[in-house]
Amino acid sequence: MNLARLSSPDFLVHARNKFAVVAALTGPVVVDAVLVPFRGSYASTAGALTTVAVIAPLAVLGNRAAGVLASLSGALWFDFFLTKPYDRFEISHRQDLETTIAIFVVGLIITELAGRSRHHWRAANDSTQYVSMIHSVAELAAASVPVDVIIDQACNSLVPLLSLRSCRFERFLSDPPLARIQSNGEVTNVGMRWPAREIGIPGPESEIIAQWRGQVQGRFVLTPTRGAPVTLEQRIVAVALVDVVAAYVMDEPHAA
Repeated sequence: MNLARLSSPDFLVHARNKFAVVAALTGPVVVDAVLVPFRGSYASTAGALTTVAVIAPLAVLGNRAAGVLASLSGALWFDFFLTKPYDRFEISHRQDLETTIAIFVVGLIITELAGRSRHHWRAANDSTQYVSMIHSVAELAAASVPVDVIIDQACNSLVPLLSLRSCRFERFLSDPPLARIQSNGEVTNVGMRWPAREIGIPGPESEIIAQWRGQVQGRFVLTPTRGAPVTLEQRIVAVALVDVVAAYVMDEPHAA
């Protein structure tokens, strides 16, 4: 098996989510079953808090599906093991019914808060990476390195940014034009707006025009991965990278 794939962030996240889903189904039943010998003296509220304590880490460490499953599983097995009549999915006291519902609701709230926290963390992490990409190209330009080096750096950044299979720079445009990522990040194909956020950049090739102060300096030709979604923010960052290259190429007309 490919060790690089096993250590990749996407694989690790997928494995963690699978583990969390399995744990969401089995964790609450195991914990509540352990409490069965003590249920005569163990207050139902204490049992409920113990169940929530199991749900919380699963909701935080896994995805939303794991959190919802853990909340549902926790409520059901609390009802089965720790409320009268015991060992049946039945509740005879209103207080136990309210406690069971509260377990499920609290679990969903924790799941939603954890999901939003993960989303904000990913957004902040992505923004940091985007700034780093632009900075690395701008830094090379400021160092007056050969323009080919800057173009290679831009392509190396565009490939993961836009989920491309390959990228190259050409000094001249072709006719008819390819599908294009515009300066505002929108994608147009044969004159129509293309939903790149849902179905990715159109192929077999697309382009970003390298333009600075109204003058076209060339284009980056992109070979996209079919069906790989690309957000508007990613496309805007890609255009910003190309703009940096265009500004440098304009100052070095004989370098590329």
